[in-house]
Amino acid sequence: MTLERTERVRDLYQAFNDRDLDAVVATMAPEVVWPNGWEGGRLVGRDSVRNYWERQWLHIRPIMTVRSVEERTDGNVEAKVHLLVRDPAGNVLSRSSAVHVYTFTRDLVQHMVAE
Repeated sequence: MTLERTERVRDLYQAFNDRDLDAVVATMAPEVVWPNGWEGGRLVGRDSVRNYWERQWLHIRPIMTVRSVEERTDGNVEAKVHLLVRDPAGNVLSRSSAVHVYTFTRDLVQHMVAE
């Protein structure tokens, strides 16, 4: 199961960077809980996540580069990523690093938190 989950998380980031929302939400449970890092709060459900990114991508162009993905001893999957955010004209707005932790229900992402 470890390889499947870590690969699923890697695939999620690739789909996000490709702006392939269908592929991203396919990795998620129907009632996924996702942080709203752009506006604050949290999102519940695939449609909420999809709508959030559609709105976000009108204003900013985030790209996440995966540095590492591994399963934690509690069964969650941790991804260390580098985030580069550009405006629609291509100007760099920010660069940062983050740790994202994914909780799964079977083979679907149920919850993600940014640490």
